[in-house]
Amino acid sequence: MAAWPTSLPARPLVRGLTEGFPNVALRTEMDHGPAKMRRRFTAAVRPFTASMVLSAAQVTALETFYVTTLEGGTAVFSFTHPRTGAAGSFRFTAPPTVQAYSPGFYDVALNLELMP
Repeated sequence: MAAWPTSLPARPLVRGLTEGFPNVALRTEMDHGPAKMRRRFTAAVRPFTASMVLSAAQVTALETFYVTTLEGGTAVFSFTHPRTGAAGSFRFTAPPTVQAYSPGFYDVALNLELMP
């Protein structure tokens, strides 16, 4: 499993960090009465949205990591859980997006999921 590059920040910015709980429930609507719910799986992914401010060189490093090392974002990589600081296995759910922040720096949005 690939590791998050050491040339990139170890954690995303706190600003804009969102974390979702795993969705393991299956809801079935009934003709009459309340819907029935049951557990669909015992484990599920935990979604994250995060951002980082990176230099131009760091954006290039992230692009190489995403495109080459992770084979277009399809492989799992080790990364620090943004809230707890624990090590975890993550993967991208969408390609990172890059937006100009200030001269020579970019705001990069990451859509990740923590693997169970």
